[in-house]
Amino acid sequence: MHDRTRFRLRRLAVATLVLGLASAPAGCGEISLSESSAPAPLTSDGEPPPAGSALAALERVEVKGRAPRTGYERENFGDGWVDTDRNGCDTRNDVLARDLTAETFRPGTRDCVVLSGTLADPYSGSVIEFVRGEGTSEAVQIDHVVALSDAWQKGAQGWDAGRRVAFANDPLNLLAADGPLNMQKGDGDAATWLPPNSGFRCSYVARQIAVKAIYGLWVTQAEQQAMADVLAGCPAEPLPDGGTDPAPLPPSGPAAVTYADCAAVRAAGAAPIRRGEPGFSEAFDGDGDGVGCES
Repeated sequence: MHDRTRFRLRRLAVATLVLGLASAPAGCGEISLSESSAPAPLTSDGEPPPAGSALAALERVEVKGRAPRTGYERENFGDGWVDTDRNGCDTRNDVLARDLTAETFRPGTRDCVVLSGTLADPYSGSVIEFVRGEGTSEAVQIDHVVALSDAWQKGAQGWDAGRRVAFANDPLNLLAADGPLNMQKGDGDAATWLPPNSGFRCSYVARQIAVKAIYGLWVTQAEQQAMADVLAGCPAEPLPDGGTDPAPLPPSGPAAVTYADCAAVRAAGAAPIRRGEPGFSEAFDGDGDGVGCES
């Protein structure tokens, strides 16, 4: 078994990553949004949803209006894919290795850079052969199940940079998928886009609910209703971590992670430190490659 096959959902790792990050100032990014009085989701027979189900978790996700998209940039969530688990491989390749079968790797990358593989695409239900290269790589893309722009409009504006980077690289929120369908989805939520493969919709919505519950993001009333409608046909659908209700992220500490110099980075076990990771400073990156305190 190569190292990449041990890649898995790391909710606890994500929670650890955001421990100690600064909470947003009280007045930062505040938006006046009234809460909806939408009723809590029920099963199709009017009964409370089963304990541990996605439908039960949906009851506890806040319902509010969508905030403006003002100020959103992809860079708000980090500079591309980041090696947040520090396994020497960026998140995109981690997800490809997790979701493809019969994958091959570029020699000399320690089973990191995926060159080819087969994807049983969950969104279309079809099989896609992935081949890395110009004009072929885009056939398989890594989808943020809860789109970054959607997150921005439903709570992420008030996060600090470290928490956004953690969110953008969280395996729970990432799936390898058909590239054109990913482009079609854009920043849509469950009220505006669902996978054409209807057999995957319960799992897809359950994953969105898990992500929003863990990160404290809200849903709109239309989104909540769309999720409840999907789950009405599968009321016992578990959350993707195995069916236990997700706990919210721990509160941020009183101060952001900072390091005086590379000696402090190494003493904390955080070297090498990469751009976008908590505590990174351009002063640590003498050669400008985005990685500091390398030696």
